[in-house]
Amino acid sequence: MDQLPLPLEGITVVTVEQAVAAPFATRQLADLGARVIKVERVDGGDFARGYDTAARGLASHFVWCNRGKESVALDLKDPRGLDVVRRLVADADVFVQNLAQGAAARLGLDAATLCAAHPRLVAVDISGYGAGGPYADKRAYDMLVQCEAGLVSVTGTPEQPVKAGIPAADIAAGMYAFSGVLAALVRRGATGRGGPVEVSMLEALAEWMGHPLHHALHGGTAPERTGLAHAVIAPYDAYPTADGGRVLLSVQNDREWGRLAEQVLGRPELGEDPAFATNAARVAHRARTDALVGQALGGLDADEAVRRLEAAGIACARLRDVHELAGHPQLAARERWREVGSPVGPLRALLPPVTLPGGEEPRMGDVPALGEHTGAVLRAVGMTDDEIAALRRDGVAA
Repeated sequence: MDQLPLPLEGITVVTVEQAVAAPFATRQLADLGARVIKVERVDGGDFARGYDTAARGLASHFVWCNRGKESVALDLKDPRGLDVVRRLVADADVFVQNLAQGAAARLGLDAATLCAAHPRLVAVDISGYGAGGPYADKRAYDMLVQCEAGLVSVTGTPEQPVKAGIPAADIAAGMYAFSGVLAALVRRGATGRGGPVEVSMLEALAEWMGHPLHHALHGGTAPERTGLAHAVIAPYDAYPTADGGRVLLSVQNDREWGRLAEQVLGRPELGEDPAFATNAARVAHRARTDALVGQALGGLDADEAVRRLEAAGIACARLRDVHELAGHPQLAARERWREVGSPVGPLRALLPPVTLPGGEEPRMGDVPALGEHTGAVLRAVGMTDDEIAALRRDGVAA
């Protein structure tokens, strides 16, 4: 049986993007087979290129979010550069932008303007807070939106709120932009019309805050910050092991507690002890419960602790750092690692988490150098070599 093609084969995406939210969305479109033309500034490109040099000299954010794209460097403040983008959009299926609020509209590249001119186009506006309201013009960076969305208030310890260690607001917006494009393309297939797609970082992350939001709205209180512990379940935490590791476990019901007490703690009587026999009792005596578990696991190395917990049917995990994630045996066993090309040579990268059995593997293309595809793309829209040379000479293209 022949393999199915990638689902976005034949779809062309033009994107004027920066940082994480829009690049993360369009990279996933590229992985699924779309041609993605990334328009960057001539003076340094997407500013995420300069965040760090951790990926063998390249910026780790940029490597993560921009594989498989064609980079075209243009000055959109010059009418000639803007004209190139308009030519590209005329033949595109999707346009994505996450410029500062109002910038795309001033250039005529906002979704409403483009969709009015090109009815089949799906055009995406990604913003921090949305096009209207008192926060519309407020600058929005990931950590700031995490705070505005309340994520920081429920993350951390009782003493210290902390932001998520990944750009959660950017990722949330990117995921909704990605799914919004897919939904709009399905609708276009049925109606022949594309249309605008609007996503804001605040609204995306507010959706992800659904559990604590409903807890507070309908229960009267927000969930407490409990670090790695659970506010209403015990034992449910990370416990140090003899070799310096940490093992997490979660007891979901009283039968599991009985097995833990007998097979791991070596104290079968605790399964019937009124101070520990029910979850409510264990939560009420959380410090004593945690001390019992901590004492038992503290005498074992992490591997042995996990082995005993799994033998007892207790949900558990190791607290891994990022290097340990890179060597995770499950990712290795499922052959999730690939290599992608880049200006500094091959780089390891994970396959996208959406697997489509029976189809072609996701297209994990190269990470582009700034302006790597400028010449080819300009020729494709009908420009001569002399015209391209003039744009380069005048600093309109790079």
